[in-house]
Amino acid sequence: MSDRPAELDELTADLVSIETENPPGNERPCAEYIHEWFTERNIEADLVHEPYEDRPQVAATVGDGDPTLVLNGHIDVVPAGDREGWSRDPYGGEIEGSTLYGRGSSDMKTGVAVAMLTAADLAEELESGDLEGSLVVQAVMGEETAEPGTKTLLEQGYDGDYGVVLEPTEMRTATSEKGLAWYEITVEGDPSHASRPDQGSNAILNAEPVLAALQAYDSRVRERTHELLGQAYATVTGFEAGTKENVVPERATLTVDRRFLPDESAEEVDDEVASLLAEVEAEHGVTTGWERTRTYESAEIPADSHLAETLRAHSHEAAGVPDEPWGVTASTDVRNFVNDFGIEAVTWGPGPLDQAHTFDEHTDLDQAATALGVLKRTARDLLG
Repeated sequence: MSDRPAELDELTADLVSIETENPPGNERPCAEYIHEWFTERNIEADLVHEPYEDRPQVAATVGDGDPTLVLNGHIDVVPAGDREGWSRDPYGGEIEGSTLYGRGSSDMKTGVAVAMLTAADLAEELESGDLEGSLVVQAVMGEETAEPGTKTLLEQGYDGDYGVVLEPTEMRTATSEKGLAWYEITVEGDPSHASRPDQGSNAILNAEPVLAALQAYDSRVRERTHELLGQAYATVTGFEAGTKENVVPERATLTVDRRFLPDESAEEVDDEVASLLAEVEAEHGVTTGWERTRTYESAEIPADSHLAETLRAHSHEAAGVPDEPWGVTASTDVRNFVNDFGIEAVTWGPGPLDQAHTFDEHTDLDQAATALGVLKRTARDLLG
């Protein structure tokens, strides 16, 4: 028999069973559930209807002293996709042994549940003054599409001295993360009937030197490295052209995924993309355009920060998690804490990151129970 709390199973299964796909952004039912859950436990909680009225998020507060620890988790999930790829209902919230199945089980509703239970379990100590500090839980919208859910809550004053973003890291403590910028590059042509191909200018062929330049660019940026995050990348992830089989295409569109390091910025990457395309235009006489369509900035705090060292020590003691400094190559809302508000924050949580966005997504609830204990001990150290 597992000794994990029954409430952990019930709460995580309930959260997973509420479909919150983004796009389109169906967070409301889950936000209302979380708000009611806190209210039933006499924990002060607000439904925040910003930045979007119809997609509320939740901020719950326990205690009113200093310092303040913020526990952050997003409640939106990526779409489940083709249901034929799932062997289980993605929103069934099924538990088999210690394994919870369903979309969002790993990324990251189990982390949200751990944050909620931490607040509830520590509420008496915080309200009585046995712990001098305070705790804020943020259940945010829009993380999967880089929307300003977390940033808005911080702007509204639901902030603190420390932050933990409970993405699945198998309880490793990430003090740095890569940035992400997506680009859409267009290459122009001139349409004509395919029976007269020389009358036009084929955008697909015009894109060939652009693709070659992007491949060379990727090779160059891979030489840039970070001791915790590894290489930078520039990866072509999409190509679209053509309107009909017998029409020479007038435009080709490429998408590029650029992963960048803490000593790079999105604006610097913009300059690199613009320069690359200008060189192609000058050498090959093609016409191009570009737009950065989505951005997650990189973020970093000192690996020996008090928060990081405390979490690492408890995670290592409780679960044998490696206690050396570490960085996460994915992008999270920790950037809003670190970059926008100067808050000492890390990415840390239960569950494997490699389950995020997969068919039959699942997580281990025994590990989640261990994480709950680690987070409560860490909070007591920080807030005592």
